[in-house]
Amino acid sequence: MIEYDLTKIKGIVFDVDGVLSASTIPLSPEGEPLRMVSVKDGYAIQHAAKHGLRLAILSGADTHAIRVRFQYLGVQDLMLSAARKLPVFEQWLAKNDLSPEEVIFVGDDIPDLPVMRVAGLAVAPADAAPEILEAAHYVSPCEGGHGVARDIIEQVLKAQGKWLDDVHAFGW
Repeated sequence: MIEYDLTKIKGIVFDVDGVLSASTIPLSPEGEPLRMVSVKDGYAIQHAAKHGLRLAILSGADTHAIRVRFQYLGVQDLMLSAARKLPVFEQWLAKNDLSPEEVIFVGDDIPDLPVMRVAGLAVAPADAAPEILEAAHYVSPCEGGHGVARDIIEQVLKAQGKWLDDVHAFGW
């Protein structure tokens, strides 16, 4: 269980590789990363978007597949090709009038560390880099790509009384 006042959470920002997809990914013959994603994460993401949580992707990666997948699920902000994540995160906070305490950031590796130090609640998957595990306020029992988003979103929406709260929860 996350030990944080989840009722004040208004936004969740996810890294992609190692968080929403496994940290080991196959490559196409052309060298394109072929990520696998969890449908349970997908369900939770679209459910959270419908309940008004501000959702964002903050990643160094940028592929058509990432854009299509997460836009389809209702993720409002795709911040891709982010070589340095902290300035992008700070701009996103300002643009959305959010304080760091109202935001969860989920990361798994060294480029995520500066953002984890600023976010109100820093979360890591179980298989994150040691430095990230040490910086995290909460370590999900799930490995990257295997339900991390579902774990976090379910806890947030339950705390806010929005998990499976109406008939719309039982569909896409």
